[in-house]
Amino acid sequence: MTTDHRLPYSPADIHVDPRAWPDVAHRPTSRLRALAAGRLFAAATRRLPISVEYPDGRLGGAASDAVLPRMIVRDPESLFHRLGTSGLIGFGEAYMAGDWTTDDLVGVLTPFAERVAELVPAPLQRLRSLVLPGHPDDEQNTVANTRSNIARHYDLSNELFGAFLDETLSYSSAYFGSDSAAETADWSMLADAQRAKIDRLLDQAGVGEGTRLLEIGTGWGELCLRAAARGAHVRSLTLSSEQRELALERVAAAGFADRVSVDLLDYRLVDGEYDAIVSVEMLEAVGREFWPAYFRTLDRVLVPGGRAAVQVITMPHARMLASEGTYTWVHKYIFPGGQLPSIEALREVTTAHTGLDLVDEKAMGCHYARTLRLWRERFVRSDAVIADLGFDSVFRRMWTFYLAYSEAGFRSGYLDVYQLGFTKPPVP
Repeated sequence: MTTDHRLPYSPADIHVDPRAWPDVAHRPTSRLRALAAGRLFAAATRRLPISVEYPDGRLGGAASDAVLPRMIVRDPESLFHRLGTSGLIGFGEAYMAGDWTTDDLVGVLTPFAERVAELVPAPLQRLRSLVLPGHPDDEQNTVANTRSNIARHYDLSNELFGAFLDETLSYSSAYFGSDSAAETADWSMLADAQRAKIDRLLDQAGVGEGTRLLEIGTGWGELCLRAAARGAHVRSLTLSSEQRELALERVAAAGFADRVSVDLLDYRLVDGEYDAIVSVEMLEAVGREFWPAYFRTLDRVLVPGGRAAVQVITMPHARMLASEGTYTWVHKYIFPGGQLPSIEALREVTTAHTGLDLVDEKAMGCHYARTLRLWRERFVRSDAVIADLGFDSVFRRMWTFYLAYSEAGFRSGYLDVYQLGFTKPPVP
């Protein structure tokens, strides 16, 4: 069983600074909503393979003789007030505040992810937009807003990411070679699996000696380095100043400064012509209304006969449509302005708005589940290091929840990740 760090714990271990975490420190009060949320929660968890333990000794969840993942509710009143006021945002904030805990966070969250479409009765789901918070206007991914959205995640601290990523500093799904290998891979295999992921994308885009490569979304520069080592000339775009700084340092140290440029630039503003384009898990931050602009940009700057490779996290099409416009815990605390596409939506967008042909699709969700598990375990082991960087206990619980929440999504099949290969037809 995977165990969460320092649990079980006393709620006194978590100090919530109201200036840093106003919505976590402040428990909403709405007796009617809390009552309704409590009843919905009890009904939903009875259908899930988890046990729920309350402070007074009551047990909820599924009736089973099997050993089930434990959700330990420390403050049911606070949990239900949060759920009633802000739904799943409140569920995540309740974990951040210590209202509930568990010794198997992924084990508890995976059944929720598997049955997310069924947990709330359909008539109540239709009222979601009326009773739950909506997206803030300043998180729409316009050219004016996108940089601040990106900075809220990627400019947290290079040292923070370095505390749980492998030596390649790759912050996207690795590729372990086969699904069976992904099931058992350990930390020692992660760096090579990240390189294999990058090499597969570069091969997909036909990157080699002399290739003019555009990368949309630099990360910390590993793809730039591997492309330059093949002899490519790379222009990479990012909106994270911290990532750009470290990527340029790594490029210079490797002796590739003459082959790689890293520009602080929105993808919509890029110019030039390129033989190949690679973009790794950047599309998720674009926002649905801008997907046509993203793919039109690829089409516009890719030369006839050129190739593009895009790695992207996806969700089921029906859930994408049902949750459109929903403001989530991930939006509020992790990735403002983001939207996961479905593979069907991407096929539709590229067909309707570009001349690109989608010629290759590879799904590798189990590889991301293992990648996230390895990151989460390392993040937990690095707790003291991350605390020394100035990140408080609420932040560390938030990120543990985010990594486990994401892993549960891939383990349940609710999320997937694809490597997509596109070609632009040559001029007749």
